[in-house]
Amino acid sequence: MGGVDEAAEILRRVFGYSSFRGAQREIVEHVVGGGDALVLMATGGGKSLCYQIPALVRAGVGVVVSPLIALMQDQVDALNAVGVRAGFLNSTQNPDERRLVESMFLAGELDLLYLAPERLRSESTLRLLDRGKISLFAIDEAHCVAQWGHDFRPDYLALSMLHERWPDVPRIALTATATEATHREIAERLEPNRQLLELLRTEHPGDAGIVYCLSRASTEKTARFLADNGIQALPYHAGLDAETRARAQSRFLREDGLVMVATIAFGMGIDKPDVRFVAHLDLPKSVEGYYQETGRAGRDGLPSTAWLAYGLQDVVQQRKMIASSDGDETYRRQLTAHLDAMLALCETIECRRVQLLAYFGQPGEPCGNCDTCLNPPASWDGTVAAQKLLSTIYRLKSERRQRFGAGQAIDILLGKKTPKVTQFRHDELSVFGVGAELTDGEWRGVVRQLLAQGLLLVEGDYSTLALTPDSGAVLRGDRKVMLRREPEKPARAAKAGRAAQQAAVAELPEAAKPVFERLRAWRAETAKEQGVPAYVVFHDATLRQIATQLPTTLAQLGTIGGIGENKLAKYGQGILETLGVAPREQSPNQSSDLLDPETGFGAEPDFDPEPDFEPEPEEEEPLPGF
Repeated sequence: MGGVDEAAEILRRVFGYSSFRGAQREIVEHVVGGGDALVLMATGGGKSLCYQIPALVRAGVGVVVSPLIALMQDQVDALNAVGVRAGFLNSTQNPDERRLVESMFLAGELDLLYLAPERLRSESTLRLLDRGKISLFAIDEAHCVAQWGHDFRPDYLALSMLHERWPDVPRIALTATATEATHREIAERLEPNRQLLELLRTEHPGDAGIVYCLSRASTEKTARFLADNGIQALPYHAGLDAETRARAQSRFLREDGLVMVATIAFGMGIDKPDVRFVAHLDLPKSVEGYYQETGRAGRDGLPSTAWLAYGLQDVVQQRKMIASSDGDETYRRQLTAHLDAMLALCETIECRRVQLLAYFGQPGEPCGNCDTCLNPPASWDGTVAAQKLLSTIYRLKSERRQRFGAGQAIDILLGKKTPKVTQFRHDELSVFGVGAELTDGEWRGVVRQLLAQGLLLVEGDYSTLALTPDSGAVLRGDRKVMLRREPEKPARAAKAGRAAQQAAVAELPEAAKPVFERLRAWRAETAKEQGVPAYVVFHDATLRQIATQLPTTLAQLGTIGGIGENKLAKYGQGILETLGVAPREQSPNQSSDLLDPETGFGAEPDFDPEPDFEPEPEEEEPLPGF
């Protein structure tokens, strides 16, 4: 029985309904097929069935993350009453009850397991889920993910880790109470891929670009995600066979609008001029690498985008990788120096181009194009906040001989009496509740920036926090700590991809625009005939100059930037014919006495060009990456 048919049968047999309502069928079919979904449905609209039925169709146990602890027992009882094997884990249970549910989960004796969101910050729960078979994750009351829900359930903000830890398990987020703005924020917080998809849809529809990921698995998953959402995307990494890599690279060079999702194995020697964006889903390991990779966009001199997803988990991951890397202490110090420079670029409140050039010892002026120029962040004196966080970590170690990760330290500072705080009596610490002036998200920013500044360490398999030799100066008040305050997210700026497409035409005189388009069509046909990328024939900058200056002879054409002797001989006559110049006997080395001595163009053209055209100066060759 197919997935859809089986879902309809379960709807009838288990829940007693003859047909789906509204969008239920489409949602169920999508999730059964392994897709992620964000569901906004009115109360009473049947949201629960949208994850309960896929959990019964797919192999494994559906894990439901719900903040409604008081209702979990009722939800489980209602499911058990219709024959669905359901259980829950939350702070109301005693140890024996929890162990029974855990054993049922591991034995495959549950269809649905309900969890409070804070349990996903428990390493023991994560290890439990690792040992079982999960059919899907359902995130109920997903409006708690949004920024305005911080005070209700800050644990929801960490749910993006579901994708990182279980990349092949579909997720469905459900809510009845969310505005359009909240809808967007839920999608953004649940997955960086969603933010990437928004970028490609709103700013770069149909554009060619490169998305860099650290791992091979991530490239495969991201390429599949983009393809499933209508973006032409291919994976590229060293684990693919040589033929597959060569085929993917050839397609990227020759086809328009293809997105390559790759590890750093891709890009060396790539000279495709119309790459409109380079995105990084993981933090690059060095400024040098970042500079080289982003420099692959905009080589035709038109507007392009460099986009980077960056957060606390990136810092934690990179610090751990360095600590566990092979090599001696000198090698690890070198890796740390590279990472510190990259983090400084991420955390700067100044123009990123100025910071980038300064790293390479070059002066620069603010660019007016990067995010910090367009929406400047503020710096603030975070010394007291840093002291509170460092003191919490110090007291956990000195008074309790304990080490915890960022989540527990933040809960202590915010005065949250979570089950873990109560279990370890952390509410008795003198620092309990002293950080209520900041939100959960702001404290995570403090942790991230202290890690970036070398004032915190990440240790062990569980990413616990520890002090560094430099922490003491902050605790004693001998060192001031300035931090970056993230600005409000601005409305979408001018769309770089569309701006690039429009700029290629908009800078031309009105009468030259159709000529430019004819030249592009000729180039595309010529490139296809020769089996080469279009830019190998001519760059757009050359075609724009031709369309503007309208050469009427091969000699005039030879003065255009980007046309050397070989290209003149190979393509010259085809260009002139495209321009409407009648073929005639003409040598590329036409006598100069047939040319206007001032302009270098024919004094008696074969046709009368538009009278209002003025020759434009040749464009300077753009610097790569800017």
